[in-house]
Amino acid sequence: MQEGDLLFQNTGTGEIDEAIKSVSATSISKNFSHVGMVMLNDGKWFVIEAIPRKGVTRTSLEDFLNRNRNEKNKPQIAIARLSEQFKKYIPKAIEYGVKRLNTPYDSVFLWDDSAYYCSELIYKMLAHQKLGKDKVPFVTHAMTFKDDTGVFLTSWVNYYKKLNHAIPEGFEGTNPNLMASSPHINFIFDYTK
Repeated sequence: MQEGDLLFQNTGTGEIDEAIKSVSATSISKNFSHVGMVMLNDGKWFVIEAIPRKGVTRTSLEDFLNRNRNEKNKPQIAIARLSEQFKKYIPKAIEYGVKRLNTPYDSVFLWDDSAYYCSELIYKMLAHQKLGKDKVPFVTHAMTFKDDTGVFLTSWVNYYKKLNHAIPEGFEGTNPNLMASSPHINFIFDYTK
């Protein structure tokens, strides 16, 4: 493992986890609902991530790996490494993430507020370095919360109803599966196998 490696995680089968996967699956990646970045601190491995109820946090690698296991008791995680041309940006990306520790979690999934959801945090950790949108290793897109027939998924309708917030259909954003489909990362290890 190296600093800056990305840990893509299938966080489970909860209603929102499944809703995230159902509207964000790509032809390459279908099962990820979470992503974090690995960092080394005082000789110990951590993952910088944005998670519900805690916000931006530095989680021990052990806790991250043990969060959700499959039927074979293996972590539901795959490790990806940024392409060589992006490695020089990792130290400042980690610095950006550390400076945002304890920032609230973005439960509404809005791009332009002061909170972060997981893939938004990872994207902005790299993009803040003025790489230019075409130089960031990931893309953003118009988010959707609809199924293949164009109807809002019931789980998303209920989720946003509880938040008393309009569904941000069509707003800019990203997600773990979209990031996992980037041509600028290489998957190096899959714990599930």
